[in-house]
Amino acid sequence: MRTSARIALFLFLLSATIARATVFGKISGVVHDPHHRPVGAAHVILKAAHSDFSEVEQTNQDGEFHFSAIPLGEYVVTITQAGFATLKQPIMVASDSAATLHFQLSLETVQQTAEVREQAIAVNPDSVTPTTLVSRENIALTPGADRTNSLAMITDYVPGAYVTHDMLHMRGGHQVSWLIDGVNIPNTNIASNIAPQIDPKDIDYLQASRGSYNADLGDRTYGMFDIVPRSGFERNRQGELVLSAGNFYQTNDQISLGDHTQKFAWFTSANGNRSNYGLQPPTEQPVHDAENGYGGFASFIYNRDPANQLRLVTQARADYYQIPYDPDPNSWQNQLYNSSGLRDGQHETDAYAAFTWMHTFSPSTLLQVSPFYHYNSSKYVPSVLDYPTATTSDQTGNYAGLQGSISTTVAKNAIRGGVYGYGQHESDLFGVVFNDGSYPNFSHPQTVTGGVEETFIEDNYRPLSWLTLIGGLRQSHFEGDVVDNAVYPRVGAAVQIPKIHWVFRGFYGHYYQPPPLTTVSGPVLQYATGNNTSFVALHGERDEEHQFGVQIPFHGWLLDADTFQTRVNDFLDHSNIGESSIFIPVTVQGALIQAWELTLRSPELWRYGQFHLAYSNQIAQQRGPITGGLICYLPDSPSCAVNPGYSALDHDQRNTLNVGFNGKLPWNAYGSFNVYYGSGFSNGYTDPPSPYTGNYLPAHTTADLSAGKSFGENFTLSATVTNVANTRVLLDNSLTFGGFHYNDPRQIYGEVRYRFHF
Repeated sequence: MRTSARIALFLFLLSATIARATVFGKISGVVHDPHHRPVGAAHVILKAAHSDFSEVEQTNQDGEFHFSAIPLGEYVVTITQAGFATLKQPIMVASDSAATLHFQLSLETVQQTAEVREQAIAVNPDSVTPTTLVSRENIALTPGADRTNSLAMITDYVPGAYVTHDMLHMRGGHQVSWLIDGVNIPNTNIASNIAPQIDPKDIDYLQASRGSYNADLGDRTYGMFDIVPRSGFERNRQGELVLSAGNFYQTNDQISLGDHTQKFAWFTSANGNRSNYGLQPPTEQPVHDAENGYGGFASFIYNRDPANQLRLVTQARADYYQIPYDPDPNSWQNQLYNSSGLRDGQHETDAYAAFTWMHTFSPSTLLQVSPFYHYNSSKYVPSVLDYPTATTSDQTGNYAGLQGSISTTVAKNAIRGGVYGYGQHESDLFGVVFNDGSYPNFSHPQTVTGGVEETFIEDNYRPLSWLTLIGGLRQSHFEGDVVDNAVYPRVGAAVQIPKIHWVFRGFYGHYYQPPPLTTVSGPVLQYATGNNTSFVALHGERDEEHQFGVQIPFHGWLLDADTFQTRVNDFLDHSNIGESSIFIPVTVQGALIQAWELTLRSPELWRYGQFHLAYSNQIAQQRGPITGGLICYLPDSPSCAVNPGYSALDHDQRNTLNVGFNGKLPWNAYGSFNVYYGSGFSNGYTDPPSPYTGNYLPAHTTADLSAGKSFGENFTLSATVTNVANTRVLLDNSLTFGGFHYNDPRQIYGEVRYRFHF
């Protein structure tokens, strides 16, 4: 492992290719006059649409300008030159984009400024990755999206994303990656954590990428969430206090401060929340279901000089969830999974820090080095009176690593290369007290160490203005209880149709996902063996994906459609030991996910709001026995035989639709709604006493509403209702966190925001 690390570091330091954190993009442009002659010495200002962040360049004699290391998001380009009218044009910057834009100046007339609005929502002809961009303003307007543990900023906008058994699922899998300020924060404990990696109120922009990844992205590949955190560039010695209150005795509060100068920007926040409703309950009426939490976030950016930038992001949070139960021992749910005697809780602690040094060698060559640290702990704590068993599960992971890359543009090639790796120290404790006397009590701690080393190189080649070819290679080495090695190619192409600007894209590639380090030994293994199970060390998941898609712009609207297939070997999932609440990751022999997806985003309609739609038609299936983690024991016995062919995964939902509108109303008011439809998740219990005999559980539709009004510059009042009709339905019967799971009940809360200077 040390040898591999030295080789990777050597290649990284000597590489002459490109560096880019995935949260950044590049912008190049050409400015010309009405006769298409280049305009030199033009003044070009790139300014963030919702903050004071800006960059300034001047065109060369060929009318060209370049901006490197621009955080993803919405911007306005302003171009001025004597004798020409000032041009203002909104643009969007996507991660890893290298757009070349053309700006035509008009001769100076009485109207001094020309504004172009339609192109604010633009296609990305340089990428084969389908993405969804969600801004700070979207999060604030979307009903329920800005609450600390909410995932509505993802589920309302991203096709194929939904929450069931309290966990985010996307494109048929659990494993997603969070890239905070461009740094991939690792977490291999896929079955033990709830909620996002960052408070939504601390986000400036979220870019959700789904499949067709370039070689610089790896690990948890069902979804990638690039987060541009709040930086302080949107603040001038300003603070904001957010207070809320609603039913279930809920409150979700935050205070944040920020400021910036020409060279330095900072932002910090502290939050606290509590509610009598937390996790999805096993009955329509939540019982023993409170939650509370607190945390803090900080971001610092220092521009030492035009060539060097230092960035630091850090966060710490702690959450507690009561585990809901079904109080009726005679209910049909308790006949299948008896939770009536449980009074458990879940403690979660999470902290990370990521430091980034960015060095610009030239407008086209950029270096990024990011050491990081991540601490994650989940403790399942029982009541000593739990019946029949009181289960303890304590899983704590420490990750320390480095992400580095270097990038450049040579002729028509945008070349990238880099490394990513971390060492992991996992400390787990599993214990069970058998209050029914059925088995001797045990408590067993264990420690495992391991790590991941990865290198990548890729090239985005643009031989023609309408054609982009992408090719790359990613190498992964995992070392823990097992050793895995993978070298996987990824190729793609994007074709832009001239004049109408439609973009067709195609992709084929392979991914490797490192496994959790969780292991089972000693009395835990003996107990598992007595319950017709045993433990086998997990290998990583290996995925093969192909995808085709199209982007269609029309008068500021953008339709994005794609179809994909992911074929999986050693599919990562989770299971529990016997009737205990010890959840252990597993690998299933194989899985197949097939879907087509659609998103539709509008410009600001009549300047009063923006419409969004996300739809997914998906089939997620598994095949074969469990091959790693908790396997059936003895594997060759008749009781361990599985039916050949494919069967639905427990989180398979064929149709998922979200439709919403974020409206800006007169008199500084706003109103927003989102309507969600799900066709029903797969049914794991079709025989009595379950009343559901079909292969899928009932379809369900919910609607969320939010309205607010600003009073001057300092106050905003709002009210939000989620699940307006209080529609209740059984989402799934997967045995995690208290048994079966019903959807969230109606929640009503009011919020006040107070902005102040300090």
